[in-house]
Parts: sequence; C-alpha cells; structure tokens
Amino acid sequence: MLPNDPPTKPQAATPAHHDAAGQLRALGWSEHFADQATSATLAQTPPVRITQVHRNTLHIQGVDLDTIIPSLQGVTVGDWLLFDKEAPRNSQLLSRKSLIKRRAPGHDRKEQLIAANLDTAFVVTSCNNDFSLARLERYVAMAHDASVTPVIILSKIDLTTDPNAFAEQAQSISPQISVVSLNARSPEASGFLRPWCQAGQTVAFLGSSGVGKSTLTNSLAGNEAIVTQDIRASDDRGRHTTTGRQLYILPSGCAVLDTPGMREIQLTDVSSGLEETFADLHALQQNCRFNDCAHNTEPGCAVQAAIASGDVDVPRLQRWLKLMAEDAENTKLLADRKRRDQARNKPEKSVSKHSAKK
Repeated sequence: MLPNDPPTKPQAATPAHHDAAGQLRALGWSEHFADQATSATLAQTPPVRITQVHRNTLHIQGVDLDTIIPSLQGVTVGDWLLFDKEAPRNSQLLSRKSLIKRRAPGHDRKEQLIAANLDTAFVVTSCNNDFSLARLERYVAMAHDASVTPVIILSKIDLTTDPNAFAEQAQSISPQISVVSLNARSPEASGFLRPWCQAGQTVAFLGSSGVGKSTLTNSLAGNEAIVTQDIRASDDRGRHTTTGRQLYILPSGCAVLDTPGMREIQLTDVSSGLEETFADLHALQQNCRFNDCAHNTEPGCAVQAAIASGDVDVPRLQRWLKLMAEDAENTKLLADRKRRDQARNKPEKSVSKHSAKK
C-alpha cells in the first residue's frame, strides 16, 4: 500500500467458483466487455474490476487475483480493466455500459465519477425528516441518464405510523419506478431486494448518511462486515459511517456498491435523464406555442394550461424547471473548464516536444 492511502476494509468473500468464467461472472463480467477484446488479448491482459479507489492506488479483483495497483486517471469504482501485470499503469480501461456522475462539491467545477457499470441503483431514503422528493428526483435523473434502473428504497418504516404516505409521494415521481418499503434491520430486508440482485448483476446503494445503505449491504451479504451507526435522535440526520465507495462481491455472485452519503447532488449533462424522469412535463412542452417557452406567462403555454386544469402539480413543475436550469448551467461550466484546461496543456506539450528535440 502506498503512502496516504486509507486502510482497506475487509472484502466480502469472493464466491468459490470452479472455473474462470464463473469467477468473472460473479464480478459482473458480461458480453458487453468480452466483445471488446480477443481471446489472445484476454490471455495476455486478464480482465479485472476496480472495487475501491484510493488517493494513490486502486483495489482490483479478477480471476484468482485480489491486489492493489497504482492509480490510473479517469477511472472509478466498478470499471473494468485489461490488466497489464508488467506495467499496471498501461492497463486498458474497457468501454463502460453505464456511468453515474455529478458535479463535484465546492467551487472546483470538476466532474466527479461516482460509479461505473451498474445495473440497478437503489436510491435509499428514510421515512423521517430525511425524506425529500426533490433529492429523490435528482438521484432518479442521474440513474436514468446513465441507463441504470432506479429503485426507490424507503427504509426505517418502523419510525412512522403511515409508511404508505411516504410510498405514495415516492411513487409520484414516476409510475414506472419500483418503490420498496422495508426495515433495513429486518431479516426479510434482503428478500425484498433479491429480484435485482441476481448473479452477474451490479447494484449500488445511493442516498444520504444514516438511511441504512451499509445495513442493507450487510443484509445482502449475510454478515456484519460493514460498520453501521444509528441516526441522531435530535434531528434525524445521519452519521457518516461509509467513508469511501467500495464494491463488495457477494457469495450469491452479485456485486454490491456501498457509498458514503452525498450531501450535495449537483447535476451535470443529464438532460436525457431529466427528460425520462419528468416524461409527462417534457411531452407537454412539445405542445407549447414557442420553442423557448419558459412555462411562465407566455401565450399558448401547454404546461400552464395543464396547471389551470389541475393536471400538473405546481411544486413538481418548479422542481423540474430548477433541475433543468441547474443541469444546463453546470454542463456549460464544466465544458468551459475542459476547454480552458486543454488550452493550458497545449503549450506545455509543445515545450516538452521542443525540449526533447534539443
């Protein structure tokens, strides 16, 4: 392990498969990745999956392989590499089938990669003061944009006398989204999630701190490998337990990603995800008289007409407009930053080439 890296958490045991194909499938390997390399290439550079990203290193797992290698630029948890044993930094990143990202917190205006190659995103929220429709919509839009199936998990149903009220609010986001209500500490919790946690699948728990993500990961694993904490009784706020994203390979052959709570979820470049999440409003705006209608006081606004008839919820419309504006602004800011970075790097490359000739 290199300096400045945190100690790694214990990995859940990799399933004991008798063949290489079985081990790879348990890690989430599929035809999408196999089609990107020949048999000869795979023999020379075996596929491995990134299960943890530290400051200076990556934790990878493959067939009879579980080790630490130096960091690579532009990778995240869940990525697949063709592993170059002789020169790990030359390992090849395989094309992803999905990628969840956000604008990084703070004023850096960078893009932060959250996880790659997920099949299902369990968006977890508690039946208490943590519940927020606006936050759920953000997570759902992120998942939709990445072509990942979102499933809303309502945890801590034992803390409310009316869990159905929370379920109805969550379901209002979209009738196509599955909403599951459960007590994360119940022995039956893993059974509710099993349809999405079959062998070869990769799922992730996303949500605020203290909503039960690590508890649910433990439930699926059938052990208590991950430390958990209760929420603060004073304000229902969660306590940070998970400090880094980690992919656990379960005995069932399902890969489960546990993530730390995200206080800030700034959307960027997720226009298609917003379109799918707010499909009804997107369809309505196609009937507005003006293409640039702001859905405010413009004549011929189909959205305002739907509000007048009671077919559209005003708070939902306001959240949609806010998210679209945020996404457009962040996408522009990140694009501008990339152009500036590229412009700065060009002179440096020219100087390096010139120096090399001398």
